[in-house]
Amino acid sequence: MTAPDTYGTNSYTAKELAGLLADRLDVTFTERESDYLGVYFLATLADTTRLQVQPNAIPGDDGEDDLYDDEHPDVSVLLLITSPTAAEPLNDELSAVGGLTRLRSTRS
Repeated sequence: MTAPDTYGTNSYTAKELAGLLADRLDVTFTERESDYLGVYFLATLADTTRLQVQPNAIPGDDGEDDLYDDEHPDVSVLLLITSPTAAEPLNDELSAVGGLTRLRSTRS
């Protein structure tokens, strides 16, 4: 079973946020590209927690960008975290990142 968390920011680009988190969490992000998401950054921690940094604006079918998270149209960059429910949440580490806001969590 997994527990998803979503954070957002307007203070950094996806690349800048991935670099900041790489330093802070001592992880390596890999730049990836997909037709659906465009360019995004992915890291996996030792406990299989997956960190994905991506723009909220993703390529649309009609040539116009769509929003990945349309509940937060004002947020330009998303951090999507999927972790095992038994894993320690990264709340403390992430709350220290200025300009990064928790948007959604399945944890209390």
